[in-house]
Amino acid sequence: MTAGNGPSLAEAVREATEVLAAAGVPSPRVDAELLAEHLLGVGLGRLRALMLGDAPAPEGYADLVAERAQRIPLQHITGVAHFRYLELAVGPGVFIPRPETESVVQLVIDRLQGMAHPKVVDLGTGSGAIAGSIAHEIPGAEVHAVEYSVFAHAWAAKNLAPLGVHLVRGDLRDALPEHNGTFDVVVSNPPYIPAEAIPNEPEVALHDPPEALYGGGADGMELPTAAAASAARLLVPGGYFVMEHAEVQSEWIAAMLTRTGLWSEVTTHPDLNGKDRATSAVLAVSVLPPSGLSEPARPEQTPSESCDK
Repeated sequence: MTAGNGPSLAEAVREATEVLAAAGVPSPRVDAELLAEHLLGVGLGRLRALMLGDAPAPEGYADLVAERAQRIPLQHITGVAHFRYLELAVGPGVFIPRPETESVVQLVIDRLQGMAHPKVVDLGTGSGAIAGSIAHEIPGAEVHAVEYSVFAHAWAAKNLAPLGVHLVRGDLRDALPEHNGTFDVVVSNPPYIPAEAIPNEPEVALHDPPEALYGGGADGMELPTAAAASAARLLVPGGYFVMEHAEVQSEWIAAMLTRTGLWSEVTTHPDLNGKDRATSAVLAVSVLPPSGLSEPARPEQTPSESCDK
């Protein structure tokens, strides 16, 4: 206890860790510390230094811990999602960017190295994590982003305006026809969860917007297939397409791209955990109209398999 008879910071964080662990929060100690950092406006090093003394717990800390114990996403409580080098404003109505998606951005960054003024579009940008990271890390790039949800578009506008990204509200299936055949890179993290594969985590199932999760159809592949068709339409010959997906969908995505005859160098890429996370391809120099896209046979995959984003 402190001189004011309230709990010390160290005591409060310890108690918060116990409360969050009992509520099933996956990383109770980390979240307890992050909530304290948020209220105090300090980093982890300073927080732990304060915990060594008799600093009091910040006002309102118990209330935030109670919210997190209800499995409200940490990022909704703090209003911030950290992604690569960015702090993104997030909240209800927008998909919270995942650390695994950072490896997708790295694929794009690597592809753009040595290009003076590349033109890039992010289809289904959500919070703007991918588009914003590319604009931040490749200053000479002309970056566009497309988002259909009015709520997610509002969050993306807040995050992308300072970075000079050209954001439009539109459907990834037919957006930006005036830019057909002009992009060097198309990147997308579309919804891809099958209709019946309801996520287990309350933070995802109850708080991520359904339109950002479910890809359409029993297998969740309608929007990923549409994203590939739009990429073929938007890219210059030899342009690069990369799309995020679930681990169990990697073979189907690669087969879909190969079957069209529009793509070469179809490659599956692992994320930081070694799971198949993205597939890339290069648009062939001579291509058939994107309307000629056809689908391969569906893989042996049940909707209940893990496709969590």
